[in-house]
Amino acid sequence: MRTLAAPLTSNGFALSTDEDRWGALRASDPAEPPGELAERLEADGYLWLQGLLDPEVVLDFRERYMAAHAPTGLLAPGTDPRAGIHGGGGEDKVAARRLSFEVVQWASYESLCLHPRLVAAFEGLLGGETRVLRRKLIRHFAPGSDAATGAHYDLTYLRAGTDRVLTAWIPIGDIDVEMGGLVYLEGSHAWGRATEAEFSRRNAELPPEDRISAYNRNMAETGWLTKDLPSLSDRLGTRWLGADYRAGDVVVHTAYTIHASTSNADPAGRLRLSTDVRYQRMSETVDERWSQDVTPDDNL
Repeated sequence: MRTLAAPLTSNGFALSTDEDRWGALRASDPAEPPGELAERLEADGYLWLQGLLDPEVVLDFRERYMAAHAPTGLLAPGTDPRAGIHGGGGEDKVAARRLSFEVVQWASYESLCLHPRLVAAFEGLLGGETRVLRRKLIRHFAPGSDAATGAHYDLTYLRAGTDRVLTAWIPIGDIDVEMGGLVYLEGSHAWGRATEAEFSRRNAELPPEDRISAYNRNMAETGWLTKDLPSLSDRLGTRWLGADYRAGDVVVHTAYTIHASTSNADPAGRLRLSTDVRYQRMSETVDERWSQDVTPDDNL
């Protein structure tokens, strides 16, 4: 991992860059045999598939997204929408939020999620025909804000379906590590599985709706494990792993792999844009809550 241009923070907590607490993701070539990639996913809990998608396809969508948001004041006046330079604040956040929920219904967005290379990759990893869960998330993060996603694993929000659901995290544009891309807790998928088993035991007496909820009495308010990423790595004696992601990269992780994001500290003022998409085998149980488009009040 290269020397960082800016310290990494998440929700106000500074991450250590000591070698026993910080490291680099292992990259994978999408052209490797699917069986080998599936074994690596099982072993590591993630796959960083470099260059799986055509960068121009991804950057064209970034440009479309940013141009649609320009009237809200999100972008610096006179700048190229593809660059996504933040206007510095003062944008109409209500309008920008509403538009983000519309984007997931765009035909161009659906086309990106169903890109043949993505579908083929997940068919290889899952070993058969796959479906894309309808509920998808796309988010932008402005530079200079402490806002970041806390540590969690995805099954927390998907308990009513199969645990063999896989997430594709797609950086929409280049995301240097200082811009706040996803970070993964090394070796955490085994710990996540054990933690979920314990939550299931503690939730056994709850009504069915509460048992699958990410916000029941046995969970934190957000469903996150913690906002304090350094304390979690200290407690588990392991490292957070990150990377400089490039347009065209896709990171795949299991439903038990603990991940989070850091705050966007990009010195160039670029907005970090990414999307989360879930794939699973057609033959396996679907969490029906994920069969609807994302809404502001769906409590997921």
